[in-house]
Amino acid sequence: MDANATIQALVRLIDDPDELVYRQVRDELMKFGTEVLPVLEQSWEQDYYGLLFQDRIENLIHDIQFETVKSQLSAWLQSPDKDLLSGAIIIAKFQYPGLDEAILHERIQAIRRDIWLELNDHQTAFEQVKIFNRIFFGMHKFRGDGQNYHTPTNSYVNNVLESRKGNPLSLCLLYSVIAQSLDLPIYGVNLPIHFVLAYMDSKHSSFGLQQEDNYGVLFYINAFAKGSIFDAAEITAFIQGIHLQPDRSHFEPCSNSAILKRMLSNLIYAFQQVGSAQKVAELQELRSLIP
Repeated sequence: MDANATIQALVRLIDDPDELVYRQVRDELMKFGTEVLPVLEQSWEQDYYGLLFQDRIENLIHDIQFETVKSQLSAWLQSPDKDLLSGAIIIAKFQYPGLDEAILHERIQAIRRDIWLELNDHQTAFEQVKIFNRIFFGMHKFRGDGQNYHTPTNSYVNNVLESRKGNPLSLCLLYSVIAQSLDLPIYGVNLPIHFVLAYMDSKHSSFGLQQEDNYGVLFYINAFAKGSIFDAAEITAFIQGIHLQPDRSHFEPCSNSAILKRMLSNLIYAFQQVGSAQKVAELQELRSLIP
């Protein structure tokens, strides 16, 4: 019996009243992974064998999709580059398993192209960021969502691209992904409570400006405040204002893994606020994969 015939035969047993039989059927179907999803979805739409059948199919589809996200996140963590956008897409697939990546990439490329057309090698870092901000926040109208700050949708990159609003982390993530694709050295800084960006001093400009910087950063960018520029003194004041001791991690770029872990923490908090215990448990499981 080929795989498709086996899957079809197993699907017909999903509504077996014996829970032990169903568990065996479920385990066998789970082994096929995403290969079984089209058959399950078709059966859910076309076959009706009662509420138990539909409920079990819905749960199976969800469990397979969740295991796929776990597998993709594990593979991402093992990858040498840990591409930030790829990681953000994996997290988005937790909520949107049918996410069309091509559309997402097209939208990012359109923003990138508009910025690229106005950049040149003769501009200073400040001038480049001013242009970036004008196009990203002005032309494309991205903004911080202060009204629904903790809503889960603000943490999914596909939603942020569509709605043009997000939280500090998601806006910084999108900003830095586009900036790095344009060879601008802009990376995320994992501040407590907040998240900002650092424009790294890759050309050692601060030496010529006689500015002392112990972290290799030329200046910082607050994407949640339409790209406003500030310096390390403001970070120090912020950290002291929330009664913490300043640490190097408050001033230096963090890893892409740390960004994804922070994103998952934001989602856990968001779903805790709406009382979604299952999503909280699953997101905690995903977060536990990241060291």
